[in-house]
Amino acid sequence: MLVVGIDPGVATTGYGVVRDTRNGILLVDYGVVTTPPNLVLAQRLLLLHQELEKIIQLHRPESAAVEKLFFQKNVTTAIAVGQARGVALLTMAENQIEVSEYTPLEVKQAVAGYGSADKKQVQYMVKAILNMEVIPTPDDAADALAIAICHLHSVRYKNLEK
Repeated sequence: MLVVGIDPGVATTGYGVVRDTRNGILLVDYGVVTTPPNLVLAQRLLLLHQELEKIIQLHRPESAAVEKLFFQKNVTTAIAVGQARGVALLTMAENQIEVSEYTPLEVKQAVAGYGSADKKQVQYMVKAILNMEVIPTPDDAADALAIAICHLHSVRYKNLEK
């Protein structure tokens, strides 16, 4: 199974593409989509949509995982993340890609084994799980890889229940 993980944001959206194999989870691609702050919001969201579309067309993932919006102290940040999430969900729906959503707690639990793991612990585990030589950067890309790994663990668990 080929999965794309998305860590949404208007300024920076992380993405990570991984493949589940008999020999473990393999890294396919990762990075970030950035939008220039001088563009109006509508244009930034359009650019995000176009870039996510390119990633989908390049890799043709079978499923997607997007981080759920969690409580933000800053309402402006929460709204912006929600708008970027909407773009990601719409882009996946347009391409008939099934989407699962995970909270940061679920992602940390699945990747680091501890729901209160800090960012460094999660990044270290992503590096280890994917047999990477260095910790993936930037943070948004590492988070997106963690979200994709979480999804694969969740799918494996659900398949065991059958």
